[in-house]
Amino acid sequence: MAGGGACCGRGGGGSEDSIIWAKSPSQPSTSFAFGLCLVLTSNKIKKRHPKSRSLLAARLGSELKETMEQEEGEARMHKVEFDPSEIEYVSYGGEHHLPLIMNLVDQELSEPYSIFTYRYFVYLWPHLSFLAFHKGKCVGTVVCKMGEHRSTFRGYIAMLVVIKPYRGRGIATELVTRSIKVMMESGCEEVTLEAEVTNKGALALYGRLGFIRAKRLFRYYLNGVDAFRLKLLFPCPEIHPSLSMMADKVESHGHHDHIAPEECPEHHHIS
Repeated sequence: MAGGGACCGRGGGGSEDSIIWAKSPSQPSTSFAFGLCLVLTSNKIKKRHPKSRSLLAARLGSELKETMEQEEGEARMHKVEFDPSEIEYVSYGGEHHLPLIMNLVDQELSEPYSIFTYRYFVYLWPHLSFLAFHKGKCVGTVVCKMGEHRSTFRGYIAMLVVIKPYRGRGIATELVTRSIKVMMESGCEEVTLEAEVTNKGALALYGRLGFIRAKRLFRYYLNGVDAFRLKLLFPCPEIHPSLSMMADKVESHGHHDHIAPEECPEHHHIS
């Protein structure tokens, strides 16, 4: 769910060492999109400047720390204050919801998807996709599927997104819990997904829901980042008390749900 730009290379004019800072012109100036390449002819540098490496490392560390602190400050400034009861959760209700899902995923996730991918999930499993709204604005979504896999009937969480100003307030947990509950009621024996190994927020979220790390997938994403395949097994609610509690919570908030029209065919986090 991430991406960034960086470049590296030697400086011109036959220079033996150079530092090239680069950031993607299509990305905001963030530490994630902020790339740095350091090219050194190590043997010659060691002989002439024995402290070069440590000095450069200190300087670069200071620059990156300053950038991260600036971003954290900006994130706090743009944080939206709201009461959790103001968030409305609806299941996928038709074609008018598709552009909202596509916009959120395209903005926040690292993997590009074609419109055919979105249609595959929301047309076949509309009841497994949910959207979160705050005062009419779509702020989060989850897209899933389920079906036979070898000898197992399992669910799969394909996309889970909450925009940055609304993160950390339980919206992602509520979205994914609603989908998991439907999968459980539909007879799924397990739920799986992939998440970037660097996505600490997603790994923590799914860990709280009882998911385990079943496998590490090397260079799984287009950006070269590894992924963990996470798995949640059914039944055995006593093993996942947090999931059972959240499922009960979903029941108590059922009045928020917008049931998908019957004419929709039955209807898929990264990370």
